Amino acid sequence: MKKLFLVLLVILCSCESNKKEKSKSNHQPKQELNLKVDPYFVAIKTNDIKLAEPVFGDWLYSRKEKGQTFEQFIKTKHVVPTKEENIIYLQPIGKFNSLQVKQIELVRQYLQIFFQLETKVLKDVSNDIIPNNARRIGDVGQEQFLAGYILTDVLKKEKPDKGVALMAITEKDLYPKPEWNYVFGLASYRDKIAVSSMYRMQKEADFNLSLDRLLKICSHEIGHMFGLHHCIEANCVMNGTNSMVETDRHSLRLCSLCQRKLNSGFKYDNVKRLKELEKYFKDNQLTSGVVLMEKDLKSIQ
Repeated sequence: MKKLFLVLLVILCSCESNKKEKSKSNHQPKQELNLKVDPYFVAIKTNDIKLAEPVFGDWLYSRKEKGQTFEQFIKTKHVVPTKEENIIYLQPIGKFNSLQVKQIELVRQYLQIFFQLETKVLKDVSNDIIPNNARRIGDVGQEQFLAGYILTDVLKKEKPDKGVALMAITEKDLYPKPEWNYVFGLASYRDKIAVSSMYRMQKEADFNLSLDRLLKICSHEIGHMFGLHHCIEANCVMNGTNSMVETDRHSLRLCSLCQRKLNSGFKYDNVKRLKELEKYFKDNQLTSGVVLMEKDLKSIQ
């Protein structure tokens, strides 16, 4: 089996950026650095909140990450949308209840705004697609799926039309390898595929908190697919995380540096994106998101 550059998503070895990105199609070539900063990013930088000193249990307490400058981002080959490949796809795997179906649709809407790219949900796939040798019973009696199998034997075979990123969403718990208890997700950035689990997002959480967590996980992981490394500069959705408590502390917002990186290849309208995010958060009663977008909008007036 071709070796994948696997990245653990949020909680217990969440996701680590793939520093050996190898390109085929859709990867940004090296380009001359344009160090001139758009006034938009200067204005919203005032709303960046510096990360607190990590304490025991935090992601950065035991992981000395170097971060990623804008210059490093530009020099690194990474996936960018093209006219031929510009759609994000979500692939539900499992049997979802009505609230989970609603959350998947809300995730679709959010990702479409967050990345300013068309986002579609594919037809559900049954859990029967996962064979017995890629299943096990977890430490509290829950069924778990081997995340790597979903990548290599399910998603890698799919070639959705004009797809630039493909993420599976399952209601089952995941594990990355026998020695690990669980993981929230796994990804191969080179192959532009990932899987994330709703299972632990919803434990002891109301609908909005569960949705908030899912939005963070999916935007974080797909952000990695587009070349963003873990952010160590500010409280940002691209922060690494080591626990649910830490995940809940992290922001839904991309910091000014990560926004600049993303926009460098996408070239979307920053103000349009902010206004659409503000409306989304208001429509879905995600108060913290509303406050963040209002601050950024006020800063650019």
